[in-house]
Amino acid sequence: MTPEALFSLTGKTALVTGGATGIGRMAAEALVRAGAHVMIASRKGDACERVADELNALGASGSAEGFAGDVATEAGVNALAAAVQDRADALHILMNNAGRSWGAPLDTFPYHAWDKVLSLNVTGLFALTQALLPLLRAGASDDDPARVVNLGSVMGEVPMGDGAYSYAASKAAVHQITRILAKELAADRITVNALAPGPFVSKMTAFATADTTMRSRVGEDVPLGRVGQPEDIAACVLFLCGAGGGYVTGAILPVSGGINVMTGPNIFGAASE
Repeated sequence: MTPEALFSLTGKTALVTGGATGIGRMAAEALVRAGAHVMIASRKGDACERVADELNALGASGSAEGFAGDVATEAGVNALAAAVQDRADALHILMNNAGRSWGAPLDTFPYHAWDKVLSLNVTGLFALTQALLPLLRAGASDDDPARVVNLGSVMGEVPMGDGAYSYAASKAAVHQITRILAKELAADRITVNALAPGPFVSKMTAFATADTTMRSRVGEDVPLGRVGQPEDIAACVLFLCGAGGGYVTGAILPVSGGINVMTGPNIFGAASE
């Protein structure tokens, strides 16, 4: 199989939630460039339509369409699933990217910040996947499984609160749900994997990555010395969704520049000096 064929998504239909900005936008562009028809949905339908127009103007082999979809409520999940069902007879790729965070000091972290974050990052992710199972099963085969890619976080792997306690806990839950669903859906020929990114430029991280100086400072604390770039996400998404990733399920793929393997200080360092 040629390198091109390993990552080609020609003829595939995909849904990316939260696909108008940040990592979702990076993934949507990668899928369109690889030949897929990509549905982009978020609460701001006009932003999704605008991004779809931008992607269609790339001259890539794929295409995009954007519309509103809210994954934070049961009614919103049902409406989004119905909208997808109206547009497609089968779904080959579902990227559960929509999410939110909440930051506050430990002593004042509010009670409602838990439901606010988990209702979208965990409950909505699970419920949308559940609602779209018939379409995913229709898009699956023995040789070419349907793919679910969940957006986790390096904060779901390492004990790093940074004031985003409900977010970190929600991403740990996403990783566990990914593993559980990978096990349960393998018989349906649906793979379920997750990305666990570190710092990338997005609306959620704008407080720390809004300009080059800020990004440089953040990058200094990353083992590989920089924040993530769009191609880092694109390559991982194309691997998991293309022919080369058809035998991978239940993986939590770190895209964090090495933050996932950071540890404490060398406790015997002083003794060896």
